[in-house]
Amino acid sequence: MKRSRLSLLTACALLAPLVLGAPAAVAAPDRPGDPRAGAATPAPLTVVNPGFEQGDAGWQFTAGTGVATNYPHGGRKLVYLDDGAGKKVSQTVTATGRGTYDISAWVATGGAGGRYVARVNGVVAASQELPAAANYRRYTLSRITLARGDRLEIAFESGDAWINADDLMVSPSSPADPRVSSSDPRIVEMFDWSKRKANSWVQLPGVSGPLNVDERNTSGTGTGTYGASYWAGYANRSGYYSRDFAHQLAGAGVLGLSAANKSMLRSYAASATAEHAYYPVWAVNFDTTTYLSIDYRSPASFVREVPATFELVQKAAEAYRWSGDRSYVEDQALWDFYRHATNEFVDLHDGLKGNGAVKVAEGTGKGIFQGTASYNEQSGEPLAEAGDAIGSQYQAYLAMASLARAKGDCTLADTYDKKARDLKAYFNSTWSGTGSGADMVRGYTTDGRALTGWGMENSWFMPLKQIIEPGARLDAYLDFIDQQASGDGQPSNIEALTYLPDTFFRNNRNDTAWKWMQHVYDQKDVQHVNAAQGTNGDYPEVSFTLLGQTVEGLMGVAPDAPGRTLTTQSRLPSGMDWLKIDDLRIGGEAFSLRHDGATRSTLTNVSGGSAYTWEARFPGVHATVEVDGVPRRARTKVVDGVTYTYVTQTVAPGRTVTAQVR
Repeated sequence: MKRSRLSLLTACALLAPLVLGAPAAVAAPDRPGDPRAGAATPAPLTVVNPGFEQGDAGWQFTAGTGVATNYPHGGRKLVYLDDGAGKKVSQTVTATGRGTYDISAWVATGGAGGRYVARVNGVVAASQELPAAANYRRYTLSRITLARGDRLEIAFESGDAWINADDLMVSPSSPADPRVSSSDPRIVEMFDWSKRKANSWVQLPGVSGPLNVDERNTSGTGTGTYGASYWAGYANRSGYYSRDFAHQLAGAGVLGLSAANKSMLRSYAASATAEHAYYPVWAVNFDTTTYLSIDYRSPASFVREVPATFELVQKAAEAYRWSGDRSYVEDQALWDFYRHATNEFVDLHDGLKGNGAVKVAEGTGKGIFQGTASYNEQSGEPLAEAGDAIGSQYQAYLAMASLARAKGDCTLADTYDKKARDLKAYFNSTWSGTGSGADMVRGYTTDGRALTGWGMENSWFMPLKQIIEPGARLDAYLDFIDQQASGDGQPSNIEALTYLPDTFFRNNRNDTAWKWMQHVYDQKDVQHVNAAQGTNGDYPEVSFTLLGQTVEGLMGVAPDAPGRTLTTQSRLPSGMDWLKIDDLRIGGEAFSLRHDGATRSTLTNVSGGSAYTWEARFPGVHATVEVDGVPRRARTKVVDGVTYTYVTQTVAPGRTVTAQVR
């Protein structure tokens, strides 16, 4: 949620001690009971021949099993088990050090009864019953803890019908293990599934893996050493995509994947060179260095979309607030990227349409390899300017102001505050036209024509990025988006729909947001429109975004680890009486948060680390707020057109505080 103007004006003074050298929370040493203890990267754990491309190397086979080429998930080979009991394909790995791991595999079956299992020193540590599913699905054995010398057996065991398996992957289990409980079992099921599924996409740094794998080059172009990263994009490609990554970052923050978030952001920052006209590349291999070849042909021909440049700046500011890592304002490569993206990039890509005193970054209208203005790649419209690009530019300006203020440069922060105000005022007075709902402008073509109606991303990104002023026009446009997405205008790809909960949560449409969260989750077992991708649930964006939407959406969590501050507001939908999350990590500290309806919130500072200032918000105007049963005079503020009653309270390590309005 965007901070109030007062907060922005005073933040430089408030952050001065931190800027002058107070240690970031993540830099403190481990303490007994500290959630940071043991969060180091686990020892490498290597599965030999995980894709069976070297035949039977590393694996043990019983009769009725073997390696085949008829139906691989990736590459050219797979392992099979014939139907009937007693058949097994397995590999035993000896741990070289301590760690906790998730182990995933793609499996297709002709019927039920099979099993995917992990045993540690002969004892079952995790197992997965395999249902009937003839198309490949991804199954994960979660949080398997090993000590040096432990023997881990990974096995596929036969059932009532054939089994095919392929492409194993070892992930480090997430540093955080958040858990939700609720009066509504639906959200508990959803969150638990999302947590396990999202973590299954995390790469174990230091392992060797293929580069430049895609549907046309299933074996890739050699191997590289993978860095801290996670899958963000198609599961049959060996890299991560800027658009997907930007949307998955909050969910990764919930899992404590701060190292991966920073590594991936930095890889994009390094790619946004003058030679690339300050565009970041679209996709990077898991080595976090080389560009994924299917989307990069040359410095003059690579996939690039205007909103991604700005979203990465916004997400860097969000990652800083989640992690408290000072690198986000001190790393020169990151800082140069922020400055170029919000300055030279705009100048270089603002020439097709006049916008008076403000500048609006534009696309070429010639397709994704020449630079497109919108994330909507299917429209065929020759867009120069688009709603998702201008909305993302607005948020990038706000993020730049926030980052500059954290760096201690208040003059620069004020400059970007003004740029954001001016761009928003221009959007609402001129750029978006005078219409409402279906008549609101959501883009301009290269020949200057204004476009209205349904544009998918270039429609819903405008309220998502909160560039539309609160009021009747915004309300009508949110109604329009819900109507279109619920009808013939619904996108066919699930990853597009994952934005809708965020859009409605940002604008306090809690019931509508929850409806779309449930819709996305309900589609998880449906085949993705890209058959090679697998099911919708095996598109990484689905699980990561459901995590972020639970915490930032339903729980209304807005972290500020550098300022050791946490803001919350309940956005529970109708029928959900209470919701609680445990092991919520912010800046290396652990919290427990519970909302009872929209009137009672309870926060526990679990970690024994630093005291945090808690701002507990409640919608509406209330005369008093009770803190641990003691009435206090209420204060109110207006944020993005909504009036809140709020209270601030220091929550010391080990303390639980309850705030309530009546």
